[in-house]
Amino acid sequence: MEPFTLDTGATAWILVSAALVLLMTPGLSLFYGGMVRARTVLNMMLMSFTAMAVVAIAWTIGGYSIAFGTDVGGVLGNPLEHIGLAGTDEQSLLAESGVPFLVAAGFQMTFAIISTALISGAIADRVKLGTWMVFAAVWVLVVYAPLAHMVWGGGLLSADGPFAALAEPVDFAGGTVVHINAGVAGLVLALVVGARKGFGTDPMKPHNLPLVMLGAALLWFGWFGFNAGSAGTADATAGLAWVNTTVATAAAMLGWALVERLRDRHVTSLGAASGVVAGLVAITPAAAALTPITSIVLGLIAGACCALAVGLKHRFGFDDSLDVVGVHLVGGLVGTILIGVLAADGGLLFGGGVSLLVVQVLVAVSAIIVSGVLTTVIALALKYTMGWRVSESDERAGIDIAHHAESGYDLAGALASRRERPTPLGAGSFPVSPAGGSTSEPRNPAPGAEEPAAPTDPTAEDVRTVTTGEPR
Repeated sequence: MEPFTLDTGATAWILVSAALVLLMTPGLSLFYGGMVRARTVLNMMLMSFTAMAVVAIAWTIGGYSIAFGTDVGGVLGNPLEHIGLAGTDEQSLLAESGVPFLVAAGFQMTFAIISTALISGAIADRVKLGTWMVFAAVWVLVVYAPLAHMVWGGGLLSADGPFAALAEPVDFAGGTVVHINAGVAGLVLALVVGARKGFGTDPMKPHNLPLVMLGAALLWFGWFGFNAGSAGTADATAGLAWVNTTVATAAAMLGWALVERLRDRHVTSLGAASGVVAGLVAITPAAAALTPITSIVLGLIAGACCALAVGLKHRFGFDDSLDVVGVHLVGGLVGTILIGVLAADGGLLFGGGVSLLVVQVLVAVSAIIVSGVLTTVIALALKYTMGWRVSESDERAGIDIAHHAESGYDLAGALASRRERPTPLGAGSFPVSPAGGSTSEPRNPAPGAEEPAAPTDPTAEDVRTVTTGEPR
């Protein structure tokens, strides 16, 4: 083992990249939060924030060691080797780039966090937060970390595995480990948990599209840390990944918009935001393997495929609430498999033959099987112990109020929390309105003045159809 030499420039780049990737999870909370109904926006956002909390601790205690410890049978790393993120800088994943052990481990932590949070969109509006938090902790240890080891830690799906005899597998930043993995997990949970009450009959439109677009913007911004940061240092590979991430995402947005225009005769802001995410997903495994031109091709294909794929849940009857399957599973498959066609080194179109394409398909299928089987075991175990679903009455009333004693919007001056109480009336005070907030007029209006109309709360049940509807 060679002595470690610190590179402050590379270390600074990875620290910044880690912060960008961590920002993706709050960005995801905005993206998902705007897509659900108003009465569950806080619960949806909490699922992302609690994933940050739970996964960070699980990764520190054992997740990193399982992912990147010394290989055990090609399936996982030694779970006892790096407990508590113990390790020397010579053992750093990015030791060759001069990046310390803890910096590289922290960068990988942010990948585990966003991968877990992505799954939550498939089960929006209907699950217990406690069960979700337990799932997140177990899933990152039992599913994510072993798959990360198989692909990036020298396991069966890596350059050291059996497929490498045919061609070296390519997954630059997480097409299999992050997106196919999360997409399959989302599908499994959607099937195990079951559909929302009223799925297929009640309108379930996103309640806040500006929130969705803001979330997509933050995801795009953070994704530069995700892809360019995966180069391990600030070099030409990072620059290529940055450019490819930009142009593929732009092309995917246009590809999604084209499908909407031809199919629905209009282009939507939700479609544009979803196209952005589809492009980001697809370019993730291929960011350093393609040229800018082939990245545009990949983005166009991914945007169109994902726009078509989000309708599969209606055809097959599973309630993937926010299209984790249609965007992340399908986008991850498109990006991973088309590397075998579009890669500048070894791709089918560039004289490389079919070897790389076959390997990319085998790796993608292997990831589906591993994630599907292990996630099913975890999901069923939790179903029959803790239980996944909130009560039907809580689901229909809204999880925010029923389980968190809060409302995402207090437009009528309603109490934002059950902990708050109206103050007693006194000199200069105003009476409390029926909605629970203070009115803006004195108790005795001037003679002849009309009583102000009672304010309405758009999160209330009697205007449910305004704030609900199908995301796509």
